[in-house]
Amino acid sequence: MILCWMLGVGALQFLQPGALALVVCGLAVVALFGARLRTLRLLRRVRILLIAIIVLFAGFTPGEAVLADWPALSPSREGLLQALAHAGRLVAVVCCVAILLERLSTERLIGGLYALSRPLAVFGLPAERVAVRMLLVLRYVDSPRAHVWRELLHEPGEVENERLQLQRERLGVLEWGVLGIGFAYLLWAYA
Repeated sequence: MILCWMLGVGALQFLQPGALALVVCGLAVVALFGARLRTLRLLRRVRILLIAIIVLFAGFTPGEAVLADWPALSPSREGLLQALAHAGRLVAVVCCVAILLERLSTERLIGGLYALSRPLAVFGLPAERVAVRMLLVLRYVDSPRAHVWRELLHEPGEVENERLQLQRERLGVLEWGVLGIGFAYLLWAYA
């Protein structure tokens, strides 16, 4: 399931704007029906990032001004299209994460990602570090009390040291088969 999710998130990067809009709308509907509270919480957590994406791409990408009367203050059409595409991809990934977290615990999700990314150590990707960072981020993002970190900034005191352990999940026959088909497809597509 995690491998299919990873392939789907990767495929989002190659969709044209029209297809991307349909996929984002479809994923949003599925996520809101299947994991409404988690989806809304995750979207709330990335709202500043969404605003930054829109402002940076729309405001600083050269191109034709949307507001012809005020070209110095106007976002560009090209920038708006890029901003919407990047924001759409982020919303789609957030919806996918919300759906996946409804099915798997955070620890199992990270364990699966860890198992799938271990072969990438050949390329210098430290799977353990990536997995621990992902675990910490998902615990923060998925927590209903994510505002607690602000309290830590204002109240010095004891910091709890928690020992993190990654669940090591082995890939089964089905996972190896899907992985092989995915790699074969990539070799065929880029050959």
